[in-house]
Amino acid sequence: MITYEELFIGGTWTAPSSAELLDIRSPHDNAVIGRAAQALPADVDRAVAAARRAFDEGPWPRTSPADRIAVVRKLAALREKRADEIAALISAENGSALWFTKAGQSSLTRQADAYLKAAEEFGWEETLEPSDPAAPFRSVVRREAIGVVAAVIPWNSPFSSASAKIIPALLAGNTVVLKVSPENSLSMNLLAELLAEAGLPDGVISVLPADRETSEYLVKHRGVDKVAFTGSTRAGRRIASLAGEQLKRVSLELGGKSAMLVLPDADLGAAIQGVKFGSLLNNGESCIAQTRVLAPRARYDEVVAGLKDLVESLGVGDPADDRTFIGPMIRRDQQQRVLDYIRLGIEEGARLVTGGPEVPPGLESGNYVTPTLFADVDNTMRIAREEIFGPVLVVIAYDDEDDAVRLANDSEYGLSGGVWSADPAHALAVARRVRTGTVTVNGAPIGFDGPFGGFKASGLGREYGAVGLGTYTEYKTITVPAR
Repeated sequence: MITYEELFIGGTWTAPSSAELLDIRSPHDNAVIGRAAQALPADVDRAVAAARRAFDEGPWPRTSPADRIAVVRKLAALREKRADEIAALISAENGSALWFTKAGQSSLTRQADAYLKAAEEFGWEETLEPSDPAAPFRSVVRREAIGVVAAVIPWNSPFSSASAKIIPALLAGNTVVLKVSPENSLSMNLLAELLAEAGLPDGVISVLPADRETSEYLVKHRGVDKVAFTGSTRAGRRIASLAGEQLKRVSLELGGKSAMLVLPDADLGAAIQGVKFGSLLNNGESCIAQTRVLAPRARYDEVVAGLKDLVESLGVGDPADDRTFIGPMIRRDQQQRVLDYIRLGIEEGARLVTGGPEVPPGLESGNYVTPTLFADVDNTMRIAREEIFGPVLVVIAYDDEDDAVRLANDSEYGLSGGVWSADPAHALAVARRVRTGTVTVNGAPIGFDGPFGGFKASGLGREYGAVGLGTYTEYKTITVPAR
């Protein structure tokens, strides 16, 4: 059993304010797999104070971009050396299929590489000549670190979410307090071990497993200059409100209810396989899951039949088993939430094609849900409008292309989406009409060089690449006499 009795505060393992340890349980059978200290407000105070000193008085913000790049590159290399260990811990904590968490390690490498490339090419300082040649001045425009960043991440993809925030924050010269979910205490303390080896100055970063109340305390802390949050839209609204009271900088990557548009000429076999990876990966516990499948009315029955075969073919069980595609939900309450939505779909009058609110036989000790498919769904139903965060798909019929786009956009969310067509150029034209931050065409994966984030209630700001790096900087203009 793995045990962490200390907290990583300001680069040092230190005794927490409470000696009580939280049991970390396997979603597969709810057995205890580890124990870890949890942060309380007093620990937040220490972490923020360390970050504040490191930013105001320490060397990190004044270190050259090249030197910061070298430290982050070392951190990325350290992670790669422990990739198998990281994958196993995330799978054990989250219930994600082990093959998926292993595959995700190469994704983490690409994510880091994209940020490092962006930092190498970033315009940290440039001189602007005046538009009037006779003007007696010119402007030096700098991109400087914001200050102390509170990075608050969810449990469903901990290393990816953490890296998406701490890497650009550090590259820009900020100091960071990373607040992680209690469920991820083991894997995130492993991240803390890597940070301890990377060569960061004292105080620059802390890693705090903590509950929601402590998270709110961190967000409200007057020593914090920026909040970077990934999580539910409900929590994001609360954070935006709290940050707004102090005019903190804020970036929010929030929920989604994304649509996959299957155009009439689409290769249905390919599109249905696209649903497997675009809608049900990571047990459906993904903000970008395309869980609303929009099918042309003329091919509706064909789409539903293909999806039924797909859903029923998915292996459900122990995430350590290579045959598993759908593992358990993270917690009992999340399992019950998904089961309640399945019951709600039946009550709303949707047709249950396969699955249902029964726990898969033989898996009652874990937090399992039977993958479920609903047809004859109206876009006004709650199962079509609310983020379920589990392996539940709905299929909605559309009349023509305009109707498909209207249905896709008829959502408070706007995080992701997909378009399938035999004509990629036409699919691109349709994708341009979808009001979401990202759209995939024929299953092309989301990359890390372009910006990622949401429209509408799916968030504010962007992550990844140069745009994501820029969200951790402030503009400063210095006017100097002309030469």
